[in-house]
Amino acid sequence: MNILLANRPLFAALLAAFVAQLLKPFLNWPIEKKFVKQLFISTGGMPSSHTAMVVALSTAVFIKEGGKSLSFAIAITFALIVIHDSMGIRRAAGKQAKVLNDWSRILNKIHEDGEFTIENLKTMLGHSFMQVLGGIILGLLCGYFVTTF
Repeated sequence: MNILLANRPLFAALLAAFVAQLLKPFLNWPIEKKFVKQLFISTGGMPSSHTAMVVALSTAVFIKEGGKSLSFAIAITFALIVIHDSMGIRRAAGKQAKVLNDWSRILNKIHEDGEFTIENLKTMLGHSFMQVLGGIILGLLCGYFVTTF
């Protein structure tokens, strides 16, 4: 445990991901009008825990080693890839899963004899810009506070 606390960038990243996951059900509650406890361990939603994690890591590395360091170059490149993936590829996959689920329900109605069974795909995979922005803000805060205090 001392190793984890001594490695501030790693601790900041893990803390940001944990806090993001902890916040998801509470931030979703006013929108959905219900508390969804599965959001504690789910991907997708507000804020993006992946984004919070990589931004906290990048922020902490920047503070500890500077913007010209190799470690920061690696961390920020990794962060940009993760953020791009969450808003692009993973979000598109979630939209496609929704369409496939709709078609699956239609096919199930057509094949009432039981030849076709519904298999729902997970649709909440990626993130909107606002969810990623929430992750960026949380990551910056965690990275800054863990590294400077």
